[in-house]
Amino acid sequence: QVQLVESGGGLVQPGGSLRLSCAASGFIFKTRDMKWVRQAPGKGLEWVSSIRYDGGTTEYADSVKGRFHISRDNAKNTLYLQMNNLKPEDSAVYHCTNPTTGDRGPGTQVTVSS
Repeated sequence: QVQLVESGGGLVQPGGSLRLSCAASGFIFKTRDMKWVRQAPGKGLEWVSSIRYDGGTTEYADSVKGRFHISRDNAKNTLYLQMNNLKPEDSAVYHCTNPTTGDRGPGTQVTVSS
């Protein structure tokens, strides 16, 4: 069955960096576009970034553009999100998703606070 497992979250000070990972299994990862979404307390899901199945095209929400970088390693079935210059408003649970099937991992908590 499809499994998406995120890791790499934590508590970081404003201006800091984190690298999230998403280990995928149960489907042919290298053929699927992937996305990162996030959900802050009391708010709905917010799209963060997308990447084409071959890594050739990436897109970012305006709120993270220039600070976040999405990538993937199809040989390792892993999706990444490098987050730099983090702000308190980036605090949320981050999920990787397979937009084709709607599958979503349980998420990893990112807290940006001094």
